[in-house]
Amino acid sequence: MTITLSNGALKMAREDVVVKRLATVEDLGNIDVLCCDKTGTLTEGKLKLQGYYTVDGYTDDALILYGLLCSSIKGKKGRKLTENPIDAAVWESKKAAELGSQLKFFTILDMNEFDYERRRMSVLVRSSARTLLIAKGAPESILDICETATVAGTKTAITQELSSRIRGTVSGYENEGYRVIAVAEKDIETEKITKTDENKLNLSGFLLFLDPPKKTAKNSLRTFQNLGLTIKVISGDSPVITKKICHEVGLPIVEEMAITGSSLDRLTEEEFEECAQKYTVFARVAPEQKYKILSVLGKTHVVGFLGDGVNDAPALKAANVGISVDSASGIAKEAADIILLKKSLRVLAHGITEGRKIFSNITKYIMNTISANYGNMLTVAASSLFLKFIPLLPAQILLNNFVSDFPLLTIAADNVDKEFLRKPKRWNIHVISRFMIYFGSISVFFDLLLILPLVFLIKVTPELFRTAWFLESALSEILVTFAIRTKLPFFKSRPSMLLIGTSVVTGAAAIAITYTRVGTLFFEFVRMPISIVTFIAGVLIAYFAAAEIVKRRFFKKVEL
Repeated sequence: MTITLSNGALKMAREDVVVKRLATVEDLGNIDVLCCDKTGTLTEGKLKLQGYYTVDGYTDDALILYGLLCSSIKGKKGRKLTENPIDAAVWESKKAAELGSQLKFFTILDMNEFDYERRRMSVLVRSSARTLLIAKGAPESILDICETATVAGTKTAITQELSSRIRGTVSGYENEGYRVIAVAEKDIETEKITKTDENKLNLSGFLLFLDPPKKTAKNSLRTFQNLGLTIKVISGDSPVITKKICHEVGLPIVEEMAITGSSLDRLTEEEFEECAQKYTVFARVAPEQKYKILSVLGKTHVVGFLGDGVNDAPALKAANVGISVDSASGIAKEAADIILLKKSLRVLAHGITEGRKIFSNITKYIMNTISANYGNMLTVAASSLFLKFIPLLPAQILLNNFVSDFPLLTIAADNVDKEFLRKPKRWNIHVISRFMIYFGSISVFFDLLLILPLVFLIKVTPELFRTAWFLESALSEILVTFAIRTKLPFFKSRPSMLLIGTSVVTGAAAIAITYTRVGTLFFEFVRMPISIVTFIAGVLIAYFAAAEIVKRRFFKKVEL
């Protein structure tokens, strides 16, 4: 199993998927729900400032200036390590380069940092003429703290009618695909500010950003659907723009609803769980709500979460498989189980497919080994009732284990049927135990089919008996691997050349050692007459045929 997981981790690394915990390789393939943000996953992840408009639709350079002042980035040389993409887009705009020289006339006195509960930030700035509190954030958050708005160059009280008009303007921008950030300000006479000072502001206008959908997103989502995964988008953006992006990349939206964070706050625990399970798009969601959604989904699903921000760390821990990217914050990468060197759904799809191959190959190994060991135990127990000698010597048992297990090491690189990759799997101990009993019993039947004639009809010596049983036991476990490694008829599923090669070489070596001096001196084998060898060959052929027939009936009733 360790070899299989390690081999899979190396393959994933070549596909730009770095595994931090080896056991996660298997979990990645078993994911049936993948939660991700919209930005950078479904979209290009690079915001660009497209416009800056007053409430009544005119461009105003003051909006850019306010955006530069009310920012987590303090100039080109003083950027924070975890810079906000919105602030970065403002600083990188052409207009920012033109207005940058004006910043020297302002002094930043204090700041209220952005948080997901308020969904805004604010700064206190002083110029030679005035002291201003400038706020920037989600339109609905800013509108809630505004008393007036600049309309036709004058401050106008925000009535219900004007509020509806402003909200309609914002919806119009969002329907066109823009991410909207509102900017507001007010004169204030103080040296320090707190969050309680964010009130009675004047709405100055809006900054419009564009983050287009990834060209590869639609094909990647189709790949996930073919893999049987449910994609859930959990975004901090507005429901309108989130739904628009989902439509553009072809992501199904349950009941055409984007559940907002404020809606989730009003639900009871039972309603929250039902909502998290049912719906696929969530917008304006706070980090603690994201964590709660992941925790709920993890009760009934194997959940993967793709996140890259500081606030994604709790959700990354809550997921069965936390997935981050190389460009993510240090905290997010520390919390993640898997790191993508490229933030691409295509890369992740490759990783999930490889995880399913690994799970398949581990399953093959366990089912082969557990059924063979169960069969051998029963055979030894049954034969002890009538044998007057030890059926296999300790050295012969050790050699048998080595010979039969050596080809199985190459299961790590075995081919996997496409049918197995179509949907996620889970460990099912009940199915494994039934498989063990079915195929272990078949193994016992054919072991006794060899043993009973050798003891009661042919009446061979103990040395010849041990040699014959050793050869039949070792070769049967190697041979039956080709039957039980696939649900399909063995000739329709192509094993890897490595598995074929090691099986042929090991099987030939097992036969050869019974005819060599090494076998005679160290393992007490004896040369078998051709009649016994022919008898063993007949038993092996019958065993393989029986395993093929029982396999088809077994997998018709049971699904792995």
